[in-house]
Amino acid sequence: MEALVIHSPLDLRVEDVPTPAVGPGQVRVRVRAGGICGSDLHYYQHGGFGAIRIQQPMVLGHEVAGVLDEVAPDVKHLAVGARVAVNPSHACGQCRFCQLGLQNHCLDMRYFGSAMRMPHVQGAFRQELVINAAQAYPLADGISDAEGSMAEPLAVALHAVNRAGPLLGRKVLITGCGPIGGMLIIAARRAGATHIVATDVVPQPLRKALAVGADRVINVAEAPGELAEYAAEKGQFDVLFEASGNASALRAAFDVVRPRGLIVQLGLSGSELTLPFNTIVAKEFDVRGAFRFHEEFGVAVSLINQRLVDLKPLVSATLPFRDAGRAFALAADRSQSMKVVLSFE
Repeated sequence: MEALVIHSPLDLRVEDVPTPAVGPGQVRVRVRAGGICGSDLHYYQHGGFGAIRIQQPMVLGHEVAGVLDEVAPDVKHLAVGARVAVNPSHACGQCRFCQLGLQNHCLDMRYFGSAMRMPHVQGAFRQELVINAAQAYPLADGISDAEGSMAEPLAVALHAVNRAGPLLGRKVLITGCGPIGGMLIIAARRAGATHIVATDVVPQPLRKALAVGADRVINVAEAPGELAEYAAEKGQFDVLFEASGNASALRAAFDVVRPRGLIVQLGLSGSELTLPFNTIVAKEFDVRGAFRFHEEFGVAVSLINQRLVDLKPLVSATLPFRDAGRAFALAADRSQSMKVVLSFE
């Protein structure tokens, strides 16, 4: 089969790779759609992010959906022909964090398309993928492959909302309106947030933010004073979801979050962020990180299947996987795209 293999920055090749045999408890997925994620872009553009670097050729991708071509005899709850979203996270289930229910912190995590360990965990941008049956989540009739492939980023947003706790009636600020920022808008609204403001420095993502339910959007590059309006009386927002990984965005947002407000940090930066701890102390902020997900993947698929969320406005384009260079260039151009999906059919 063919797969998208990254060798070094900007060196992404379509190559033949073997298809593993299906073992006990496994299924084979014929991949039909795959979403390009921010981490895929970092590998493509820079060879990695932070201390995580490509050290050997690696198949990219972890946001995929497809159809089952083969099911091991001992797998009884799935059948050939079923359409599924693929959970790219495979925790060991045995380490102390898995035993504590913190599988996203598994000490032996295998996450598709990740250079965090050596040898790297090969990714899912391939025509065929063999996975454990527990990683396959059936999709409802009428749900597109592209929607199914977006279960993973939606799970990331749902995990962040879980980290925030109750949002019913809360005023929420979301800084950074890439795909995760858009998913956060959807997830926060489902959790009961009554007023959601989203900020970015590019007009196109802000238009998408309005399309998925933001009450107001602010281009802080063009009109920073609009966000400053919320600084009155020590700040108006109850919760900040910071999805940009930009230190300036984080510092500016601290001025508009109320005392004892909550900061949830999702965005990763190429270097360590410097926090204004005097403000954190004086305003008694709670600061929490949000990293990946676990049970939220199943919740994401359920929300998609029941049409309780609409992710279609976030899809900017679908291109053939063999045209990966153009697809990755488009995905990197925030003035034109939000979520670019690769077709493997």
